[in-house]
Amino acid sequence: MADGPAVVFRSHNRHACADRALVLMSLAIAHEVVEDADGYAIVVAEADAERARFELWQYAQENPPPTPPAPPAVTVAEHNALPGVAGYALVLCIAAWLSGVGAFGVDWFGAGRIDGALVREGQWWRTLTALTLHGSLGHLLGNLGFGTLFGLLAGRVVGPGVAWLTIVLASAAANAMNTVLLVSSHRSIGASTAVFAALGLVAGFVWRGRLMAQDRWPYRLGPVVGGIALLAFTGTGDENTDIGAHLAGFVCGFAAGIVLTRVARGFGSRRLQWLCGSTALLLIVAAWAAALSYRL
Repeated sequence: MADGPAVVFRSHNRHACADRALVLMSLAIAHEVVEDADGYAIVVAEADAERARFELWQYAQENPPPTPPAPPAVTVAEHNALPGVAGYALVLCIAAWLSGVGAFGVDWFGAGRIDGALVREGQWWRTLTALTLHGSLGHLLGNLGFGTLFGLLAGRVVGPGVAWLTIVLASAAANAMNTVLLVSSHRSIGASTAVFAALGLVAGFVWRGRLMAQDRWPYRLGPVVGGIALLAFTGTGDENTDIGAHLAGFVCGFAAGIVLTRVARGFGSRRLQWLCGSTALLLIVAAWAAALSYRL
């Protein structure tokens, strides 16, 4: 560099200089990487300075610095989800025993299952009571297993009380929606609507709350795609599977999860969690009280 050195790039990051030095090397532009009090610099001969700066400018245009990921829209505390799933399991087991022995001399399946015609006539409680009824031990165990799994996930992100109140409300809305969309003779039982409402809640909350990396579109859509994949894998089956209820449960839960991101700041309150959990249980009890009083 007989005609004197010219600085064409400077950085505190040695790797940034090394990357640009490779660019100049590929173009056969003589250069040196030097270290001084201000960091690192690339110097070239004065005669090559203009060309070197232009080539490094082009390199910068083609390789912009990565955009830092957007911060999460909500702050999630570590919630203890076990009380919620314990309550869920207890309710299903008690309902299974009462319906199995025909407690109070009532046909619990006739009183509580989804019946499209009766729901349309105003028997609203069936959208809730049907969630606690199961036709076989296998049916019960399946919903206990998947409900516990998705309920744990939901309880971890929004708290057990908020999660299960939301799941109960979303499930009732889904059963009502499914009843309106299907023929009036439609009948169904089972907690699977609640299971997929829990899955939808998690997917909607994680997606809208930006709890996963958002820098690339596959990551942005990851919670949605993952939720739909699980819905497809676990929510479809033989001709006895109520796919409409599963889909409606997922959709209602997903919408509820999005709404919850707007009010997530208060989910750390234990009082709120217990109040919501108690309300969820009271809704089920009130629905069964209405169903039994109607039949007795």
